[in-house]
Amino acid sequence: MSGGGPGPLLAQPLRPPSPGRAAALVGLFLLGALVGVAGALVQAAWFPGGLLLALAGAAGAFLGGSYATRSRGGAVAPAVGWLVAVVLLTTTRPEGDFLFGAGGGSYLFLFGGMVLAVICATVGAVRQPGGGSARLGK
Repeated sequence: MSGGGPGPLLAQPLRPPSPGRAAALVGLFLLGALVGVAGALVQAAWFPGGLLLALAGAAGAFLGGSYATRSRGGAVAPAVGWLVAVVLLTTTRPEGDFLFGAGGGSYLFLFGGMVLAVICATVGAVRQPGGGSARLGK
C-alpha cells in the first residue's frame, strides 16, 4: 500500500500535480502538437518514408513522455496535443483549403498515430508501488 494513507491506492484522494509535473505535462502537450504539425507536413511530402518518419516521431514523443514522467500521463499529454493539432489541420477553411488530402497516406497517419498513442499509453512506464521484493525469504 502506498499513496500516503491507509487503504488501496485507488481509494486515496486526488491531489493536484506539483508545479514541476504540471509544467512538464504542458510542455509534453506542446511537443505533441508540434510533432503532429510536423508529421502532417512530412508524411505527405515523402510518402512512404515520410509516413514512417512521422509515425516514428509520434511514437517517440508518446513513449518518451511516458518514460520522462514515469507515468501514463506522460504519454497521454503529447497524444492529446498531437490529436488536437491533427484534428485542427483536417478541418477545411472558408476558402476551401485544407492540409490533409483524401489519400491513403493521410488516413494511415491519422489512424496509425491514434493506435500508437493507445499502445504507448498502455505499455509505457508506469509508477510501481513501493515495497519489498515479491520473493519471500530472499
